Amino acid sequence: MTRPCITLLTDFGLDDSYVGQMKGVITTINPDAIVIDLTHDIRPQHVLQAAITLADSLDAFPAGTIHVVVVDPGVGSSRRAIGAEVGSQKFVCPDNGLLSLILRHEPVIRAVQLDVPQWWRSGMSSTFHGRDLFAPVAAAWSLGRDLSEFGSAITRPLIELPIPEPVVRPTGISGTREIEGHVITIDHFGNLITNVSRNLLPADAGGVEIAFQNTAVPISNCYADGRAGDVVALFGSTRRLELAVVNGNAAEQLSAGLGEPVAIRWKEVDC
Repeated sequence: MTRPCITLLTDFGLDDSYVGQMKGVITTINPDAIVIDLTHDIRPQHVLQAAITLADSLDAFPAGTIHVVVVDPGVGSSRRAIGAEVGSQKFVCPDNGLLSLILRHEPVIRAVQLDVPQWWRSGMSSTFHGRDLFAPVAAAWSLGRDLSEFGSAITRPLIELPIPEPVVRPTGISGTREIEGHVITIDHFGNLITNVSRNLLPADAGGVEIAFQNTAVPISNCYADGRAGDVVALFGSTRRLELAVVNGNAAEQLSAGLGEPVAIRWKEVDC
């Protein structure tokens, strides 16, 4: 029998014992579960960063994986705690937009509000639902319990964040077009990752060029295309357009942050 897989994604960091306590609860309920740390370095309360990180990671996991996502500024409030089957994956998290990018591409199969105290840890804290609610529910689910046992079916739509979409448009110069996007997250290396996906650029596009901070940046194949300190643009492992600095940190060198605009321009090929 295949061992169930549970991932953990939080903004807890590793300086405190919070992540270890969640793992302890899961292991107590299901010692056979494989528990994988997706990351615990999401910026505090940064729900959008968590949503992007989660969506970009799903392809690496087998169908039926349970993803426990705890970036929860509203912990202890009236916000819903949910369990959901979306596409081929399972999620246990607060309903605060963490599934936003996934919901754009995958259908919700089932979703429930986690309102059955039987599955919670006794003496539940109002500030640590990761340990006392989400972890025990995920562990019980990994033992083969049905999602319907954990709570009431949800009829209202799950919350989705207003994430801006890139815009494709003509440039006003004959024979050229552009996509305008924005930086939506910054990774550990300082790479500026945008909302422009590779599939938006035609396969036969010619003369591709990136415009960022009033500077033209040629499209590159990898981070090492150029000399140390050069700014490069490329489609990374997420298949999103990134701005990077060879052997450096683009966010720091360019003094760039979230929301910064970027344009990718190309020449249309005549048929």
